Amino acid sequence: MVKISDIEVGEFPLLLAPMEDVSDPPFRALCKENGADVMYTEFISSEGLIRDAAKSRQKLDIFEYERPIGIQIFGSEIESMRQAAAITEEANPDIIDINYGCPVKNVACKGAGAGILQDIPKMVSMTAEIVKAVDKPVTVKTRLGWDDNTKYIVEVAERLQDVGIKAISIHGRTRKQMYKGEADWSLIGAIKENPRMHIPVFGNGDVDSPTKALEMKNRFGVDGIMIGRASIGYPWIFREIKHFLATGEQLDPPTIHERVRACRRHVDMAVAWKGERTGIHETRRHYTNYFKGIPHFKHLRMVLVTSEELQPIYDTLDRIEQEFSEVQVPLPYEPVI
Repeated sequence: MVKISDIEVGEFPLLLAPMEDVSDPPFRALCKENGADVMYTEFISSEGLIRDAAKSRQKLDIFEYERPIGIQIFGSEIESMRQAAAITEEANPDIIDINYGCPVKNVACKGAGAGILQDIPKMVSMTAEIVKAVDKPVTVKTRLGWDDNTKYIVEVAERLQDVGIKAISIHGRTRKQMYKGEADWSLIGAIKENPRMHIPVFGNGDVDSPTKALEMKNRFGVDGIMIGRASIGYPWIFREIKHFLATGEQLDPPTIHERVRACRRHVDMAVAWKGERTGIHETRRHYTNYFKGIPHFKHLRMVLVTSEELQPIYDTLDRIEQEFSEVQVPLPYEPVI
C-alpha cells in the first residue's frame, strides 16, 4: 500500500494532475467516479490567496467525496508561499502541493512554477519553510530541470525529501521542452533507484493508455502515475488503466449514452459552481475528447464550442445521443490486442 505520510492512496495509485481551468470540482468529480485515487486542484496563486482574491479563494473549494485531495499553490516569494500554505491548510485538504513544474511564460519567467528550477537552493529553502509552516503533508510536482543542461532532478528530489516532503511527482520533460517531444522517464526511474529515497515517486508525462501505464510501471518502478492531458474530456482513462493493470484486459470504450451523460453532468456542475458564462466556457476544452471518433461530428462540435447558453448545448447533446446511439466510438488510443 502506497502512503503519502499516513494517508493510504492505493496499491498503485493513479493521480489526477493539477491543470489550470481543468482540474476543477466538476471534472474532479467525474475522475473520482472513474477511479482516480488522488486529486489535485488547479494551481492557486500565493499572492492571490494573501490578497484574498475571489478567484484564488474559490479554488480552495474541496468536497468530502474527493478525498484524498491536495491543494496546489505556486509563487516566487518564500514568505508569500509560507503564508499561502497556512491559508490553504485552513481549507482542510489532505495534502498541500507545491507547483515547481508549470512551464507557461507568465509563471515560469517570474520565478514561480518551473522557473524556480533555475535556483535550486531557493527551491529547497522555500520547500523547507512551507513544511515548517503547516501540519499537513507537503508534496511537490516538478520537472526534470530548466533545460537539457540542468537536469538535476535526482539530487533535487533527495534534497526535497530531506527537508520534509512526503511525495514527489515528476513530469518527464524540462521547462524548455514545454509539452513537446517525448517525456523522458529515465531520470524518474533513477530517483526510484536511489537507495536514499523512501517517499513515493509518481511519474507524469505521455501516459495516455493502459499499455503505456503498464510499461512505465514495469520499466521505471514508480509508485504510481499522474495523468494530465489524457484525462481531459476522457475521465474514463482512470478506470481503463486500473482494469487493465488488474486483469490484463481492455475495457470497452464508453458508449454514446455514457459520453452524453458525463458531458451533460460536467457542464451542469460547472455552471452550478462557476456561473453560466464561465461554466460554459471552461467546459468547451473537453468536448472534442468526449466525442472524439464520432464520424461527421464537426458541425455539432462547433455548436458546443460556440454556444453561450445552455439550451443549445442540451439540444446538441440530445441530438448526438439520438443520431449516434448505435455508433461504437473507438478508444482514443491503440487498443490492447
